Amino acid sequence: MVKFGLQFKATLENVTNVKPVGDDFRWYLKLKCGNCGEIPDKWQYVTLLESVPLKGGRGSANMVQKCKLCSRENSIEILRETITAYNAEDSEDFKTMVQFECRGLEPIDFQPQAGFAAQGAESGTAFSEVNLLEKDWTDYDEKVSESVGIYEVTQRFIKC
Repeated sequence: MVKFGLQFKATLENVTNVKPVGDDFRWYLKLKCGNCGEIPDKWQYVTLLESVPLKGGRGSANMVQKCKLCSRENSIEILRETITAYNAEDSEDFKTMVQFECRGLEPIDFQPQAGFAAQGAESGTAFSEVNLLEKDWTDYDEKVSESVGIYEVTQRFIKC
């Protein structure tokens, strides 16, 4: 079992507490088979809501898949307790937002989409519909009459 951390980096404007919302949040990943190196073309998602038993009664994982090239069964588990928010003080620095426990897989890319939330840095205004698919998001905080935004979203994976 290898743990990989998804590190998130963005420039935050007047917002803080950027985080995925709910157990149904979909982490869209590109996954590489650790056995043969196969990388499927399509994005695959993993969510806390799904739990699949592993062969041989070795517990369960959030996603179990068989490699199309080598037929090896691989799995990935989201480590719930590692999910953290990206805050104003983290702006423009990489911060680990979540960790995945992988058996036979290596996450190589992440595509942020809908399902994030943020909070006004000064006002505490909740922004519950943050979509980062375009790597940028903007809105307006009426409580403090300021524009808010998340810009230049990038990410990387590290071994933990």
